[in-house]
Amino acid sequence: MPYVEVRGNNIRVKWWSGEYHLDDAGKPTKKKRYESASGPEPGVPFADEDEAYNFGLDRESDVRNKRNRRKAAERLGMGEYCDLWFAETSLRVRSNKTYKSRLDSVIRPYWLQWKVDEITPVEYAAFERYVRGKYSHNYAKNVLGVFKMLMDDAVVKYKLRDESPIIEQRRRGRYEKKQTRRVKRQLPTTAVHQLACNAYTVWGLPGWAYIWTIAFTGMRPPGEMYGLQRGYSSVHWPESEPDRELREEAVDRYQHMTALRVQYQAYKVSRQPFLATPKYGSWRTLVIPPFLHAMHAALLASHRDPWVFLSIAGKPLLETDFDGTYWYPMRDGAEARAAGPQKSRPARPAIPAVPEMAGEPIYRLRHWHKAKLDEAGDIPRVAVEARMGHELPGVEGVYSEVTVPMEERIVEYLQTVWEKEVVGAGLWTPPFPMALPDDLLGVAPSLFSGLPVLE
Repeated sequence: MPYVEVRGNNIRVKWWSGEYHLDDAGKPTKKKRYESASGPEPGVPFADEDEAYNFGLDRESDVRNKRNRRKAAERLGMGEYCDLWFAETSLRVRSNKTYKSRLDSVIRPYWLQWKVDEITPVEYAAFERYVRGKYSHNYAKNVLGVFKMLMDDAVVKYKLRDESPIIEQRRRGRYEKKQTRRVKRQLPTTAVHQLACNAYTVWGLPGWAYIWTIAFTGMRPPGEMYGLQRGYSSVHWPESEPDRELREEAVDRYQHMTALRVQYQAYKVSRQPFLATPKYGSWRTLVIPPFLHAMHAALLASHRDPWVFLSIAGKPLLETDFDGTYWYPMRDGAEARAAGPQKSRPARPAIPAVPEMAGEPIYRLRHWHKAKLDEAGDIPRVAVEARMGHELPGVEGVYSEVTVPMEERIVEYLQTVWEKEVVGAGLWTPPFPMALPDDLLGVAPSLFSGLPVLE
């Protein structure tokens, strides 16, 4: 219970803070730590002993119900809090970099002079207007998302505030539809084919295969595409699978189909290449149509590297400026050019632009794949979402599973799309190189890169 001290005209109340004093080794003792106050707020004294006593009761109630937070003397500034919050987040390396960038570029500079508990809904509304007015829709949304996590943790985890300044309420006033995503242009198969032709001009057979692989598997570029290794391609997998249990299951399941394995993505950390798990831990097996399997077999026959896709110079794609050297000429077109002094700059003819892809990232091909699967009309949603690396929410996701007949239907449908919309339409396809037997070369190529794996 709190107790009140009266000294002259001064009334003071003390209550247990819920903590104990520490010994020299930093361990709690049995001696309680008390907090005190001389008024309901700084500079305002208690009117009488009853008000002081009730104030102490309220503080002890906060302690019992875990609503107590730091005294004014211990209030954290937003700069210090950003450091504390970031240090205790548990994120992947790339997510760490992204969150730190949003904190350091926008949130910390704006709120640097503020204490955590000083931010009111009015100040937050001003911050939201500032962010939305200065940055793109997606970037502003991401920054505000990080700030919301900061404020939620300040209330629940660190007890630095009583409630979040972010108030979510029903819409009032004139309705204005928000832009939630980029408006997609129609992307016919002929436009994807033109991209692949441009890729062949820029990059040769690897470029041709790269475009069609994204379009017919939905793999995420760049990470999953960069990280595809020979041992996880349909040419060698599942017999090459290192995990015995998975290998035995897959060999039995895919006797009559070809499939590749999305096991890693590749990226750089501090300029060093690493492998990491796919986004959201979306390891998955993708059945592929016969035409794409033949394409990958021809591509792997053209080199001895453990990576499936190599650069123009025969190096890992992580070493390239992919957008500037590959994607922009493929998408936007380029003038004819003569050969340069380096191997990485061969001569090439003029490249036509692909108007349907103007301004689009290569990720648009992943969306095209999803739309193609939806067009079939008879491929279950669980099979489509699993192929995209997504999980169905709720009860549907718990009880659904991808069966072999579903995968056989996907293979059949995608092969039909190729035969009807590319080959049947008379669109150009390049010749493929012939493979040399491994015994003539003396040693089989490496199946895996040997790069370290980030957990």
